[in-house]
Amino acid sequence: MTTDSPRWIASSYSNNGGACIEWAPEHARHTGEILVRDSKIPTGPHLTLSVDAWAELVDFAKSQS
Repeated sequence: MTTDSPRWIASSYSNNGGACIEWAPEHARHTGEILVRDSKIPTGPHLTLSVDAWAELVDFAKSQS
C-alpha cells in the first residue's frame, strides 16, 4: 500500500466543464480497487469500487446517453 496521492483523470468523453467524475487508473492497476470522485470537489471524499461495480457503473452511464 502506498501513501502517495493517486493521480486522478477525467473521462476522455468529458467536455472539461467540471461536471464529471474522475478516477485513478494507476491505483486500480496496482490494487484492483477503482477510486472514483466528483471532479468539482477534488479534496472531498471518493468511492472505492470493485472491478465488477465499476463495470456496472460504466454500463449504466452508457445506457443513459
